[in-house]
Amino acid sequence: MQHEQLAHYFLQGDDQGAIEFIKTMLEKYPRAYLYGDIITPAMYYVGELWERNEISVADEHLATAICDFVLSKLDAESGHVSRKQQKNFKAMLFGVEEEQHYIGLKMVADTFKEHGWRVRYLGPALPMEHSFTQIEKYRPDVIGISAALPYRLKTIKMVLERFAELDWNPLIMIGGRLAKEYDLKEFESDQVMVVKDLGDLKRWFNEGREEKINETS
Repeated sequence: MQHEQLAHYFLQGDDQGAIEFIKTMLEKYPRAYLYGDIITPAMYYVGELWERNEISVADEHLATAICDFVLSKLDAESGHVSRKQQKNFKAMLFGVEEEQHYIGLKMVADTFKEHGWRVRYLGPALPMEHSFTQIEKYRPDVIGISAALPYRLKTIKMVLERFAELDWNPLIMIGGRLAKEYDLKEFESDQVMVVKDLGDLKRWFNEGREEKINETS
């Protein structure tokens, strides 16, 4: 399968092989398909191999590092809109405190950029107080947070309580493996959206819901 083939490149530390494979895929499929149906399943497959003790932690870290490198190269080579063409919408994306997974966040950041948004990607494991310092300075229209494991739920609840105090009412998107594998409906509201995968995010853009942000702010 395509995602297993890409995972093999990641696990072998073959960055050039992975890049060539992805460039070949981009000749056949749109970037959204590449992210949602090839790269994401490839990293989930790596995680499953680790859970079954078929690879080591070092192998998993190598795969993540190669995937990170490939995504960064894709982002650098992509034809995002110019600064003059950018929309006024702003997004800020980060992993909640102690959350180390970040590959999905990088793909989300690229998707926002592809749609002309101004994006601040703050990476994984951002302490709560530091995230709020940045949020209050940047005043984003969308705040995207990511978590992979169920014991992050307490942190997410705490973060959402703080977000509720923001006076401009940004839209909050909760994503990551946690959103895909667990029922988070209790968190959903007019201001909080659970994004199970990149397909959910693409539908949000395709349905024009980004244009309604200012109506709810």
